[in-house]
Amino acid sequence: MLLPVTSPPGGSGFFSTKASESAMHMQLLKNDKVILFDRTDMGPSNFSFPSGTGCRQYIDTHHRNRTVTDCTAHSLQYDVISGNVRPLYVSSDTWCSSGAVDPNGTLIQTGGYGSGIRKIRTFAPCDDGKCEWTELPGNLTDGRWYASTQILPDGRVIVVGGRRAFSYEFYPKTDDVSSKRYYLSFLEETTDSYEENNLYPFLHLLPDGNLFIFANNRSILLDYKQNRVVKELPVIPDGIKRTYPSTGSSVLLPLKMNGSLDGSDKPEAEVLICGGSPPGAFNMSNLNRVFVSASNSCGRIKLTDPDPKWVMEEMPMPRVMSDMLLLPTGDVIILNGASNGTAGWEDAANPHSRMYHSSALLLPDGRILVGGSNPHEVYNFTARPFPTDLSLEAYQPPYLGPIFAALRPSILTIEARDSIVSYGQMFSVTFMLSVYRPDPGISVVLITPSFTTHSFAMNQRVVVLDVARLENLSAFAYKIAAYGPPKTTVAPPGYYMLFLCPRWHSQPRCVGEGAVIWIWCRTLGILWGIDYQILNEIF
Repeated sequence: MLLPVTSPPGGSGFFSTKASESAMHMQLLKNDKVILFDRTDMGPSNFSFPSGTGCRQYIDTHHRNRTVTDCTAHSLQYDVISGNVRPLYVSSDTWCSSGAVDPNGTLIQTGGYGSGIRKIRTFAPCDDGKCEWTELPGNLTDGRWYASTQILPDGRVIVVGGRRAFSYEFYPKTDDVSSKRYYLSFLEETTDSYEENNLYPFLHLLPDGNLFIFANNRSILLDYKQNRVVKELPVIPDGIKRTYPSTGSSVLLPLKMNGSLDGSDKPEAEVLICGGSPPGAFNMSNLNRVFVSASNSCGRIKLTDPDPKWVMEEMPMPRVMSDMLLLPTGDVIILNGASNGTAGWEDAANPHSRMYHSSALLLPDGRILVGGSNPHEVYNFTARPFPTDLSLEAYQPPYLGPIFAALRPSILTIEARDSIVSYGQMFSVTFMLSVYRPDPGISVVLITPSFTTHSFAMNQRVVVLDVARLENLSAFAYKIAAYGPPKTTVAPPGYYMLFLCPRWHSQPRCVGEGAVIWIWCRTLGILWGIDYQILNEIF
């Protein structure tokens, strides 16, 4: 599943050598803007608001609890097209928080630390450059520091876990039921003494509607509607701890449709988890400054099997704090992180240049945006060997190499009823190739933009659609018709990146620039945000 060594080499280049704040959290929005934010109490960033604006006061617990006035930005909007950066004001502390994008394209951002631990914030994208963070008056039921989120089939967001938060809850909170928090003993049972090793649990929504939850070295399937554990899965072999601070990474491998337009024949669902640290690694790093080797192992588990079991594999090198991203070709790329130590301040060694508090996400043009890295308790631009890193970098996977340039499709139009791709309904994409190919063998792939932080790309999802037909319109123009996802459990409603992937030697290896589409249905469009009780009955 990793990029084969026989692929043409990839490459990287800087977008912006000075993004002015370290990208602890990242989210791509539907308008090619990336929202970046860090925490608000690490000292001033390198981006000051205009005089007299954007100032906030906080208690600096790192320096004798003094009151500090900070007039610098700790959140930015990065325009991928123009390269422009705009500072955003965020009031409460977003340190080690979580997020998801709702069906309308608004970023729902939850939790944090101190003043922000129970806060809910939203960011609605705009084209006039005036949109800002909104902090909602209602709070989360539990404090959520190091929690994870997942968008659900009905458009709600589930928020799971956090430090000493052995529960889950939902957003929006529209009634007595959705305002509750639900105790989950699994989260308490997976907490290690001192080290914890169950923060930022890995969440994946499965095609049957259940939620896969992985913490420490254990996992369950949860029916969140009934607050019931459906299945306890086998412990992953080899004893390695996989979630924060022994931070590995996890992906739900691409969901490939199989011709069942009503969703009755559910696609195969398989999870891949890589990296982490052995038991005691955090103690050794944090207390003794001994950086033990991370793990080079990966585990795969096919959750649609009647009796799921882990199958173990190995990476070429040990990894902790790495980011795993799904590519349009169906490959998994692993980048960032270190080979020794764990997540934490000054707790890793022998890394590449992106360490603790780095992040990465897939862009519509097929490149990967990489940013962040601050392994220090405060901003430290002079630390050696690993200073706080404010740069943003673009990595080009092998499929963007010159060898594939002529085979890269250019999307011209997307034809769908009311410009909405509906569940199970046919839509078409017209595209161009610069060379004639009688049968280009195109895959139509949907990918959700992820909310990435702490080595977990939350809500990341790849759906390979069923193709109905391919027409050759002219020497270089084609039209491909595909069916929308069969159900909301396969692809929750919202905005997706659509990629066309021609095959090369029978494998999907050539990727053109993606287009943003909206996956929706009329029933959901009428009801979403109005009556969640009815939504629960439908979905």
